[in-house]
Amino acid sequence: MAIFAMATVANIVSPATAMAKSRPTKVAPAEINPNAPDPDGLLIDVYKSLAANNLQKAQSKIDALVEAYPHFQLAHLIQGDLLLMHTRPVASFGAGAAAQPDKLKDLRDEAAARIRSYRERPDPNLVPRVILQLRDDQKQAIVVDAQKSRLYVYENNAGQPKLTGDFYISQGKFGINKLKEGDQKTPIGVYYITSRLAGSKLPSFYGPGALPLNYPNEWDKINGRNGSGIWLHGMPPESFSRPPMASDGCVVLTNPDFLKIAAMVDIGKTPVIISEHVEFVNRTKWLADRNFAIKLLEDWRQDMESVNANRILGNYSRNFKTMQGDNLNTWFPKQQQSWDNWHNPSIRLKDVTHFRYPGKDELIVSTFTQETSNGKSRSAIRKRQYWLKEAARWRIVYETTV
Repeated sequence: MAIFAMATVANIVSPATAMAKSRPTKVAPAEINPNAPDPDGLLIDVYKSLAANNLQKAQSKIDALVEAYPHFQLAHLIQGDLLLMHTRPVASFGAGAAAQPDKLKDLRDEAAARIRSYRERPDPNLVPRVILQLRDDQKQAIVVDAQKSRLYVYENNAGQPKLTGDFYISQGKFGINKLKEGDQKTPIGVYYITSRLAGSKLPSFYGPGALPLNYPNEWDKINGRNGSGIWLHGMPPESFSRPPMASDGCVVLTNPDFLKIAAMVDIGKTPVIISEHVEFVNRTKWLADRNFAIKLLEDWRQDMESVNANRILGNYSRNFKTMQGDNLNTWFPKQQQSWDNWHNPSIRLKDVTHFRYPGKDELIVSTFTQETSNGKSRSAIRKRQYWLKEAARWRIVYETTV
């Protein structure tokens, strides 16, 4: 039935939802079980059955979905419409539902996001362009596509990102590009999970737990962005999921999805890259981009090792600035003092990561440990650099220790 195609533009609360609301808000086992059946997969099975004019099979699939996720309002909507189809034609989804227009719109948006993203899963042979290089001890990277309301998990497979899972998410009520406290937007950028908060120590609003991010990071701060409390977290027990744009800025997952992700991440190591739209490239293009970032940093290393001020200075942008308010003219001489007494130093870079920073600018963020040997002196420092493409040249616009 072509009618199900309308699920991408119309979905609401069915009479069955009203019945669900009268039930206790106890969470069903499936809704806190990371091994529960994939709701998007079941939703697509309903779609396929209706497309094949098999109403009975579609009914069976949607019944299974509601049984597995009794607080999934979108599933109750579709169940109600399918029950109605047994008695009369249904011209639009939610034909038998009584709900406020804004609630109907929320569920339409969720249906559209779930079905579109499930049908447009990334080609496993393609790689998100934002991931250029992971450290050997970074087991995975998380990439969020705000436009698709989707979170992708990539495994570090011998240095190459490999897609291992994707999940529906909800983001800020007012979209992305967070600028200030209380704007109810989700930030875009490269972040890291800083801790793990158990649900037992949080209000039930956060479900089984939360994974705080280091927003605002140094790039946010240098650009005047503020706010706090940006987390990955779950859902309260009386709900299964939210509309695509419904949080105060956090990235919100269903409870089984959150539990899957929480079990695999490494605190302080797992990067979370949030983009408006994730660009995927083939591995040839990805390797070329990766090698370019590696060469940028290697050229800088060689220039540092030369202890030639002009060569080193050529790596830095005239727009360079620090958190303390220094520009290049005031910052560079201070740095020069630290290596003025170097004689044939040896500089080694290890544990290097490179990411293309999301946003309108051509920006690469590189993090590494710099080990310097100068005679009998040895030192090691963890650094982060932001490389910006200015005209035809890439230069460092911000550098800090981490």
